[in-house]
Amino acid sequence: MLLTGAAGDVGRTLAEGLAAHVDLVLTDADPESGLDVLDVRDLDACTQAFDGVDTVVHLAGAASPQSDWDSVLDLNIVGTRTVLEAAVRAGVRRVVLASSNHVTGMYDKEGSWPVYASMPPRPDSLYGVSKAVAETLGRYYHDAHGLEVVALRIGWSTGDYGAAQEELLRAMWLSERDTVEVFRCAIEAPVSFGIYYATSDNPNRRWDLTGATVDLGYRPQDSWQAAAGEEEDVVPGGEPTSPRWPDV
Repeated sequence: MLLTGAAGDVGRTLAEGLAAHVDLVLTDADPESGLDVLDVRDLDACTQAFDGVDTVVHLAGAASPQSDWDSVLDLNIVGTRTVLEAAVRAGVRRVVLASSNHVTGMYDKEGSWPVYASMPPRPDSLYGVSKAVAETLGRYYHDAHGLEVVALRIGWSTGDYGAAQEELLRAMWLSERDTVEVFRCAIEAPVSFGIYYATSDNPNRRWDLTGATVDLGYRPQDSWQAAAGEEEDVVPGGEPTSPRWPDV
């Protein structure tokens, strides 16, 4: 299995957590990362790197909701199309795409919960737009070329639960252990295409995990409240979203 963007936060978490389950090839665009250097915009380089690989987990790209258009166009849209095209050319069986809850972030901004993966995309940023396009590219490459594609709309993956000052971030928190588990499920599940939310079992979460549970077999083990040692405080309908969202 090959990871792109393996020097990032999620990449490091997966590299450590999945090492006991699969043979990993770790790549990143940063030559100082100490990993195999791979520019996901380079079709020939990706095709060569993917040769003989069964599964690609695509994490590389602009990761901030504040990313500008040039960055998300170049890295998240062109980069994702390049990875998918190279996967087809190299005979890869499955690509797992790191998507984001920001694909539907306007529902969060308005407090229009719950949010299901089947609902129309409503991005809250150009970053969210780029992830919606990445999911659509995955759908095309599955339908047109038979490539297995699983997209995970990752909430907020971090081991530092204390950094979550906004209630909405606490609701979408995804622990490192659950990050590894949901990606392991996405890699192994007997589905050929799907889009799924990925959060921990937080009492105030607003994103439906039914598909991830039924289709992928994902069972989150952690919750923000348990990690923080705080009492469960469920707010009916959810607390009002900060007017600064997603710029928090």
